[in-house]
Order: sequence, then C-alpha cells, then structure tokens
Amino acid sequence: MSKKAATTEEAPILLGKIGNNLQMGVVGMPNVGKSSLFNILTNMSIPAENFPFCTIDPNVSRCAVPDERYDWLCSVHKPASMKPAYLSITDIAGLVKGASTGAGLGNAFLSHIQAVDGIFHMIRAFENDEITHVEDTVDPVRDLEIIAGELIAKDKEFVAKTLDTLQRQLKNKTVDKAKQVELDTYNKLIALLDAGKQVRFGQYSNAEIEHIRELRLLTAKPALYLVNLSEEDFIRKKNKWLAKIKTWVDANGGGPLIPISVAFEKSLADLATAEEKKNFETTKGAVSALPKIIKTGYHHLQLTHFFTCGSDEVRCWTIQKGTKAPQAAGVIHNDFEKGFIMAEVMGYADFAELKSEAACKAAGKYRMEGKNYTVQDGDICFFKFNKPNAPKK
Repeated sequence: MSKKAATTEEAPILLGKIGNNLQMGVVGMPNVGKSSLFNILTNMSIPAENFPFCTIDPNVSRCAVPDERYDWLCSVHKPASMKPAYLSITDIAGLVKGASTGAGLGNAFLSHIQAVDGIFHMIRAFENDEITHVEDTVDPVRDLEIIAGELIAKDKEFVAKTLDTLQRQLKNKTVDKAKQVELDTYNKLIALLDAGKQVRFGQYSNAEIEHIRELRLLTAKPALYLVNLSEEDFIRKKNKWLAKIKTWVDANGGGPLIPISVAFEKSLADLATAEEKKNFETTKGAVSALPKIIKTGYHHLQLTHFFTCGSDEVRCWTIQKGTKAPQAAGVIHNDFEKGFIMAEVMGYADFAELKSEAACKAAGKYRMEGKNYTVQDGDICFFKFNKPNAPKK
C-alpha cells in the first residue's frame, strides 16, 4: 500500500488499539468543565425513550449512541429487549503544565490517557470570576499548546527509551529488514515529535503503522475538540475564541470541533421529563450537543454497527469499520465465526423503504454474502453457521 496520511477527519487510520470495545477519554486542564460534563453523562436520569446513560465505574460512563435507525427498528418490531450501541467515556484528571516531568498528577495522569483509545480535548472559552483558571486567564489556544506540548514531550521520552533499548539489543548483531523498519520507524517518530508535531499527523507505511500501534502513544490517538462556551454564547452560536481555536486545530492536523455549553447541558439535565427538556430547548433556541459528541466520538474511533432484529430483540452490534462477515458474526458468539457459512443481509435503507423482509426478498434486496463480505454500517444481518461438534450428515 502506498503511504497515506495517518488521519483524515472522515476516516482516521487508527494508530492505537484495534477492536470493538474502545474508550474515549475526556482530557483538559483543571476547571474547564470536563468533570461537570462527565457528571452529566453519568448522573442523568432520563426516560427510556431518550438515550440512556449508565455508570460502569466511578470514572467511566457507558453512553448509548444515538441512532434514528435503531429507534425506528424498535418501533417496527416492538421487541421484548432493546440494546443500542454504546460508547465508553473515561474522565481523566486535569492536566497542568509540567505534567510530562511529574507536575500535578504527572505520570499517573499521562498513564490514564494511555489507557484510553481516543481523546475528547475539552477547552474552556468562557470567563467566570467564580471559576478560577490554573493559568490565571482564559486563553484556549494557549491551553491547547500546553496540552499538546505535554503529550508530545511524554511520547518523545517514551520513543527515545524504546529506541535506545532496541539499539542495545541489536548491538554487534546483523540487522534484518524487519528490525531496520522498526529502527527507521522510531527515528521517524522522534524527528516528528522534535518538530512539535503529534504522531497521528504523520505519514506511514503499513509496516510502520504496526510498530506504532504497539507503542500506544498519546499523540497517536484520534482526537476531537470540545469547546465549552457560556450558555449565552452557545445559544447565539458566537464566541471570540472559536475562529482562533479552529485555526489552531487546522494548523495542527485538523479534527472535529464541537461547541458545547456545560451550563446549558446541566440546566437541561436537571429537568425531569422529555417534554420539559423539549420545551427548554425550544425556548432557548438551542439543542443539546451530547448526542453529537457521543456519535462523533464513536465514529472517530472507526466504530460502526450492524443490526439483528426480531420480536425478541433489536440490537446494535459494534464492530470496527472494515470488519468481514465472519468476524462480525463472531461478535455475537465465537461459534458463529468458527462455523460461519454465510450472512443473509438487508441494507437498512432498503428495509426502511420496503417495510418488510418479504418485500426486500421480492425486490432482490435480500442478499447472501460470503466470508469476504465487508459488513456495512446499518446492515441488518442474520448469520448461518455450522454448530461445533455437530454430527456429520
């Protein structure tokens, strides 16, 4: 494969862990609103018809991924059990200048970032005399520079140590082609980090990507930016910092940027019923940013889902984008992958248009797909498989 950019806003190439159970971490300086946002995600008590949030651990929230297709399938099948897709979000303690050398929580903080698979960078863009800023003044561009600098410094230190260890292991030995690629990869990373650039914005070959994934580097993780505005600025969709933040993000590799007001979200979350929430949004002339944040984080990790549907259950099954049919079947049960025969597939759009499985079959929209089929976002699937240890006929 020819070299490709390590990330694009639409389809970043993951340079970290690949899998179906990935987590986003909320990262930011103290007093920028990230813990307040996280508390809204974990503590909301909302009606079943809205998006459920539940707490797994004190610092991890498992949030349902909003999907109108799932809602519609549930309304059609009226199943006994309904299981949406979920995104896990971890709250990470505030970063301060010097964290890479031990300031604040230092290495503990950075290890918490290493444990997640993607990053919500939360930046404060509002003034409030009652909420102090660790740097005394509000300057989100400066804060972005500080955060990026700390993550880059820690990655550089880690890669340098890894390279030194490898060089000592290879001393006085013949270096084969594979080890040379590994050495070249680490030297490329150090050069990039020395230039003040984050790892996810480099260009790498397939072989280099495999080595980078093993390192779990902080700046290799896909990232998006949450800008915490005052309620007034959020409603009027204006803030003096937004253009400057966008310029910084674009100059530093790009990425999704989502304005949010934690103050607005808290007022909304405090309301008891769906009707009250809807009236609040209508009166204010603004809607919650939480569904967009969750969906964007989910897809930015290259996660997607297919459906299984029936009167017993409608369920979203999370997979990595590009997953083949046998591996998608294995998400349901290992035996499905081991004994995979075929996948019977309808596209959601076809089913929504034609309204029934029978109509899809009549229109030629009900397909039989083999082991090389790549499951698409929104596919409705039924898998056929041989049962293990089944008697031969």
